[in-house]
Amino acid sequence: MAAPDDVLTRTRIDMELQSLPQWRDIGDLRTVLKCPTSAGALALFAAIGELAQKANHHPDVDWRYDTLFIATSSHDAGGQITARDIALARAISNAAQGAGAVARPELIRRA
Repeated sequence: MAAPDDVLTRTRIDMELQSLPQWRDIGDLRTVLKCPTSAGALALFAAIGELAQKANHHPDVDWRYDTLFIATSSHDAGGQITARDIALARAISNAAQGAGAVARPELIRRA
């Protein structure tokens, strides 16, 4: 279970998202990453999998050709956003930058 102090307040989420402009809070944290190629998207997908394993925190990732749709929240905190989600979002954003992916938050889909 998530520690009570791990769940972020609305104010804290908004503050954290100022440094993560490619992410949106729509109940969970979401972004869309467009890669240069389909193979590049798969390589980034694999990198996200490695990051998730290391963090023991696993996002939902949907692969569509050269684009990844990513969502993260903390199931053990009732689907709320925690510090672990922010840390994972940062790590994913760094990996995406290294992979040459471009954030396309305007393509975010609601579940």
